[in-house]
Amino acid sequence: MPHSPGGDPRTSTRVLVVDDEPQIVRALVINLKARKYEVDAAPDGATALQLAAARHPDVIVLDLGLPDMDGVEVIRGLRGWTRVPILVLSARHSSDEKVEALDAGADDYVTKPFGMDELLARLRASIRRAEPAGAGEGDVMVDTEDFTVDLAAKKVNRGGRDVRLTPTEWHLLEVLVRNTGRLVSQKQLLQEVWGPSYGTETNYLRVYMAQLRRKLEADPAHPRHFITEPGMGYRFER
Repeated sequence: MPHSPGGDPRTSTRVLVVDDEPQIVRALVINLKARKYEVDAAPDGATALQLAAARHPDVIVLDLGLPDMDGVEVIRGLRGWTRVPILVLSARHSSDEKVEALDAGADDYVTKPFGMDELLARLRASIRRAEPAGAGEGDVMVDTEDFTVDLAAKKVNRGGRDVRLTPTEWHLLEVLVRNTGRLVSQKQLLQEVWGPSYGTETNYLRVYMAQLRRKLEADPAHPRHFITEPGMGYRFER
């Protein structure tokens, strides 16, 4: 089925691929160009940071195991100035390393070896989450004792300061806030935030809910706003 990479089929989406394995870069470049993406490639972290600044990609596919620096350092370097979606590739399987990459500001994670269809679906979902909300959604401000969510401006303020959220964290927060007081099932959250092919990856929700609580709850271990309904889903309470 033909798929427009971005929101507007007339504008092409630019992808920066960062990987030191030539065969992976070649496979990604061929598959992305076949789907009308524009592609830049970098073999190491320093080149990646230079290309990101010069070319302003719409999404970055980043291998964690780079020859000159750890991929997590690259994520931190990027997050100093851009919120572009970052899709991490890694042969590392431990959840600690995944969480470290997500904490640094990555938006999604694909473990090597990966299927090209899965990677492209994750890529599309990352781009979709980063797109600005359509007009006509109205100005919606949600105040709690601990923080304020401005849905129209896509901003969260806590204690007079803006809280930096990744596009994925924001999308998850937005779905919960728009359903204040209502239980949102795990499957609904996964499909709304990650895409229709998701529904069982509840570990994603655990990781991202923990990040939201750490950034927004006064006591993340005893949350009052982001409530877990075990085995069912999550609920946002003011």
